[in-house]
Amino acid sequence: MSTYVYGIAAAGHPSLPAGMEGIGKPALPVRTVTAGELAAIVSDAPENLRSKRRDLLAHQNVLSEAGAGGTVLPMRFGSVADDDQAVAAALEQRAEHYLERLEALHDRAEYNVKVQHDEEAVLHVVMAENPDVRALAQNNRAAGGGSHEDKLRLGEAVATAVQQRERQDAEEVRAVLEPHAQDVSPGPASGGWITNLSFLVDRGTSENLLQAVEAARAAQPHLVFSVHGPLPPYSFVEPAPTAPAVG
Repeated sequence: MSTYVYGIAAAGHPSLPAGMEGIGKPALPVRTVTAGELAAIVSDAPENLRSKRRDLLAHQNVLSEAGAGGTVLPMRFGSVADDDQAVAAALEQRAEHYLERLEALHDRAEYNVKVQHDEEAVLHVVMAENPDVRALAQNNRAAGGGSHEDKLRLGEAVATAVQQRERQDAEEVRAVLEPHAQDVSPGPASGGWITNLSFLVDRGTSENLLQAVEAARAAQPHLVFSVHGPLPPYSFVEPAPTAPAVG
């Protein structure tokens, strides 16, 4: 049977809670596979694994329980190896990388910050900052709405100004928040968000990042922030580029 991998820890990591269960229905017992200085937290992999809410939560719970005893490198949901032997081989092959990551991520957590524009508020900002766009809008109003061409011209001008503001705001958000983090990892672009960033922070100073978010929110009310954390540092595990025996 294939082996499902939740995360990687030092071999000296405290024992897992007795009776811990992971993904699957019924839930499968969690165990460890050890090789040298490393241990992988694993279970059997259920057949036809899908990203169902129950299993996503179980994956997260195993990482939370294991992480309470020490640093764990979290694997993404769906990380599967052929068997325990393949997991042990991956630990041996990537030992230097995983040990470096365990040290770098010790007592660290990830906070994901996404930002989008409040559409109505950003239009006010764009009009206030762009006299040419404002003049086009005023001319259209004076002409009873303007011709079809006038409306197209105004729409294009507004869209261009908003796109410029998106780039500017994304850069400013990163510049304001980055000094409060150990590292920053850009996330995938998604519809509606002008920026999607994950920040690696020391658990003892994470409040500094959150306070910086609140200050940015107050200073730029046309920005809408979505903050998730503390999370296992998924974005900072940096899988080794060699053969993907685990994944």
